[in-house]
Amino acid sequence: MNQFRFDVSLHPFSSAAIAGPPLVDRHGTWPTIVPPGESAGMTMASDFDEALAGLAALEQAFVEPDGSFVWVGPGGEGRWQIDGNAYERHGRVLVVETKGICPVDVLDRFLAVWGWPGQPLAVQLVRAGVFVDEPTFRRHAAAVGAAG
Repeated sequence: MNQFRFDVSLHPFSSAAIAGPPLVDRHGTWPTIVPPGESAGMTMASDFDEALAGLAALEQAFVEPDGSFVWVGPGGEGRWQIDGNAYERHGRVLVVETKGICPVDVLDRFLAVWGWPGQPLAVQLVRAGVFVDEPTFRRHAAAVGAAG
């Protein structure tokens, strides 16, 4: 089964982001973005409480009111898990720190909780300390997942 593997933080994407230097890691070469300074503190369009309720409504998802969460798949060979913390500012989602390993359809459902695809995302690859756009994040997570 193809799995995405990731350790990231999700942020709202700013159209004012510019291209950054490429990230070169053991999985390939990846284009990065540099969000504008004024995007710090920018919130997503998603209402925090509604997003958490949407996440809690997913089967086998466990969500705390403070924004911590874990969503697990079936046991055995198809096992997957996504966990993390969501933070809010003025009732809106500010950032989602998350890590996990999951199949493509599960990642789509997870991102939809935070407003994607209507809410474009900038994704920070935590270990590398760089931002990428959502399509690059997916390719990177697939490459990391394929490497095991």
